[in-house]
Amino acid sequence: MAIILSHPRATVRSVLTDIKTERLLLRRLREADRENIVALQADPETNKFNPVPHTVEGANELYDAWLKQWAEHGFGYLTVSALDDPEVILGFGGVRYHEWNGERVLNLAYRFWPFTWGKGYATEMAAAVVEWAERELPEVPVIANIMVSNEPSVRVAERLGFKIHTEEEYEGAPSLHLRR
Repeated sequence: MAIILSHPRATVRSVLTDIKTERLLLRRLREADRENIVALQADPETNKFNPVPHTVEGANELYDAWLKQWAEHGFGYLTVSALDDPEVILGFGGVRYHEWNGERVLNLAYRFWPFTWGKGYATEMAAAVVEWAERELPEVPVIANIMVSNEPSVRVAERLGFKIHTEEEYEGAPSLHLRR
């Protein structure tokens, strides 16, 4: 369930604050999270499906864009921690505005540390975020762009009811564009 507060600059009906799921706490990215999230985004193991892996410099630029998304719109990517240990960041994920083939969409994305893989955290986090997005921004489609080779993420998207909309090339490799 999302806990929502009003925000005068928000472009949604209400600002996304914390979301608590059965096992997870999802909260707004903070500047204090930068080092951990940038390291996660640039980690070679977490980039194994990216044809062009993220660098620390590139991850810092993305982090700046993610913080700007929050400032401008009142929502964006979230840190993911266990409810019983909120100080340890397991990963991040959420939705943010994105232009895809000329259409404004909400891009669903996530990245978790390898020690968390296989525990269902991505599905749990994504289900909560998609539920929030579809309730608060029903006019903006939620999409997931996933490299064809990233079978675990394709399975997560399918569990959430996403279907293949198109298959396109992204950074020189086949990519699936999925929608609910």
